[in-house]
Amino acid sequence: MKEVKSNSAVLEGNSKEQEVEQLQILLANYQLYYQNLRNFHWNVRGKEFFQLHEKFEELYVDASDKVDEIAERILSLDAHPLGSFSDYVAVSSIEEANANVSGSDMVKQVVESHNILIEKVKNVIAEADKNGDEGTLDILPAYVSYFEKLNWMFKAYLG
Repeated sequence: MKEVKSNSAVLEGNSKEQEVEQLQILLANYQLYYQNLRNFHWNVRGKEFFQLHEKFEELYVDASDKVDEIAERILSLDAHPLGSFSDYVAVSSIEEANANVSGSDMVKQVVESHNILIEKVKNVIAEADKNGDEGTLDILPAYVSYFEKLNWMFKAYLG
């Protein structure tokens, strides 16, 4: 994995630099998640079209807001968020999705992405907790329950 660098003046010490690094990794994963949702929204076909087309749009709109929130959190910690797609791909655990699959397979990929995002959010929370970073701790815990609920609903959808 590519090393993620920050030049944080607000954060001091390795642990706090690790928090910014984890935020950068979360940002990269969110960007791939967002792009995959756009891809699915555009390319879903079949009987599931109306339900999934609308749901994927709902999710990518929410993801766009969260991408902005994460990037602004990185900026508030006096670091610079990653900004190129090549940087995102280099550090993301979420891979670019193939949209030439069934709607159900798209949903399965979304569930897998949620599991990765839950892990990445928990990594940031652990670092923020070590640092007493209330700002980050105020934002991210809600992401976990949001994804857990979505996964429950998607698994019910898949049967």
